[in-house]
Amino acid sequence: MNSKEISFRFATKDDCTLILQFIKELAIYEKMEDEVVATKELLDEWIFEKNKAEVLFAMKDGKEVGFALFFHNFSTFLGRSGIYLEDLFVKPEFRGYGIGKGILTKLAQITVERGCGRLEWCCLDWNKPSIDFYLSLGSKQMEDWTVYRVTGDTLKQLAEKSN
Repeated sequence: MNSKEISFRFATKDDCTLILQFIKELAIYEKMEDEVVATKELLDEWIFEKNKAEVLFAMKDGKEVGFALFFHNFSTFLGRSGIYLEDLFVKPEFRGYGIGKGILTKLAQITVERGCGRLEWCCLDWNKPSIDFYLSLGSKQMEDWTVYRVTGDTLKQLAEKSN
């Protein structure tokens, strides 16, 4: 198999079950399956009704073998949108055939076509195979930046604070 045998398609509303399947497979790989609370209904609402994200499938012989979920963010320094890749996953039996590279190449093309200033993502620090892969593509690790997150009850408590 080579990258020329890979095609791509954007997900539609009818793909929510498949998207959720990919999310769960990714969570298992990342040893985070207990953290998945997404449902088909939530994916339908947020991806397709509210248009807050997009999903791209990598196809081999008419079958979805990889996916990327992404959305637009904004860079104040660049003064334009970028694309943030939330998740990229290739089924284990299809790894090593250029599918991940194909997905990132396609996302780079979409980023350029849309006039966006950058394509970025995060990677778990223990995931050395992915880190090495990303570096081999010329990506730069943002060593001066640390990700912060507020979720769940802490998010609600913060939202309830008054000045």
